[in-house]
Amino acid sequence: MTRWSRRGLLGLGAAALAAGLLPGCGQTSISADPRELVLWYWKRSVSPKLLEQAAQQIPGTDMRLRADTIGGTFDTKLRTSLAGGSYIPDISGINSNASLYFLAEDKFLDFNQYGAKDVEADYYPWKWKLGTTPTGRFCFWPMDTGPTGFYYRSDLFAEAKLPSEPEEVSAQTRTWEEWIEVGQKLRTNSDRAMVNAGKSLYNQFINASSERYFDDQNRPLYENDNSTVRQAWELAMKAIQAGVTAGFTSNTSGDQNSAWVSGKTVGNVEAVWWGEILKDTAPDTAGKWRIASQPVKPGNSGGSFLAVPAACKDPEAAVAFIRWLTSPENQAATFNEIQLFPSTPASFTSGSMKDESGFFGDQDGLAFFAEAAKAVPTTFVSTYEAQVSFFGKEVDNVETSGKDPEQAWDDAVNQCNKVLAKRGVLG
Repeated sequence: MTRWSRRGLLGLGAAALAAGLLPGCGQTSISADPRELVLWYWKRSVSPKLLEQAAQQIPGTDMRLRADTIGGTFDTKLRTSLAGGSYIPDISGINSNASLYFLAEDKFLDFNQYGAKDVEADYYPWKWKLGTTPTGRFCFWPMDTGPTGFYYRSDLFAEAKLPSEPEEVSAQTRTWEEWIEVGQKLRTNSDRAMVNAGKSLYNQFINASSERYFDDQNRPLYENDNSTVRQAWELAMKAIQAGVTAGFTSNTSGDQNSAWVSGKTVGNVEAVWWGEILKDTAPDTAGKWRIASQPVKPGNSGGSFLAVPAACKDPEAAVAFIRWLTSPENQAATFNEIQLFPSTPASFTSGSMKDESGFFGDQDGLAFFAEAAKAVPTTFVSTYEAQVSFFGKEVDNVETSGKDPEQAWDDAVNQCNKVLAKRGVLG
């Protein structure tokens, strides 16, 4: 029978507990068909063409796949099924929040027991690490990734008499201090903001760091001298005080989109997938955007995984499907179909990947992010990161309400410590 601690149950979420679904020994999968594996996924997370192929037969096996699209609260449904021990998929997509499932790691297979190490070198090491639990079990197999860069309007940079070519912008913004200086010139010359909110800089600084909120033993790091969280906080405060952010928080998405469309805000520091959002949001700006290197180094924002619950009726076939789906060749094909950025470097050297949108003028956005992905640092994302979101909220409070930065920092620390103490993380 699966072992569960009180902390592990809390990690599964209140929804499962509220429904009275306690873990049981008799786990059952969804499909009664012995030759059918069931995959849970969300729209645009897996190639429809490859799913059609697997529906006929999973290559290398005598099994076939049934792919069920799960809408709404994907994590809540999966956690509820795992906690209840029934109606469990044989394979499941897992979003970038794989660490939320670390406390329930024994609900999933360890791919190391199914030959994962034979192909580990095919994947970016930092992405592979994100799918590995603190105990060393490799439960979350890499799918797509989210290397980051600085998107900006080259025409508006030129209008403000600033260097506007990607190489020039990258050279003048090697550090965050230089980036803020360029933003101040932009504000002076054109009254435009570099990015919409200080919180976005706070988040992307952390996403590009080898240290985050906790160490691999889930011990908080944010109160340490010169911690990454404190450095990210200071960056956000400097950017806000310098006037290079527009003051649109994550709760004002309509205003944010309008700012990018109108040019009130000229850029964003975000992942490769944001380019697709930009194309949908501001199609009339095609050809005017470029991508420069993020100051210091790129990070990773987003990207998903695949996992095989312990209840899977045929683990070998499930692993065969995952290895086939995420091979360099199939990840390249998936990019061409639905623009998911591969977790396998060889996908970019296959010669089959194409990005012919022209949205970034004559710049090859695909080549840019392929290079950025090589420099993403390896890091540890703790199960408890969801409990320390107060820092981002307090950054917003400083920017939109004029709250004193030091008071906001102290409030964030105190709120985080209070929640973690209740979870038993702090003594």
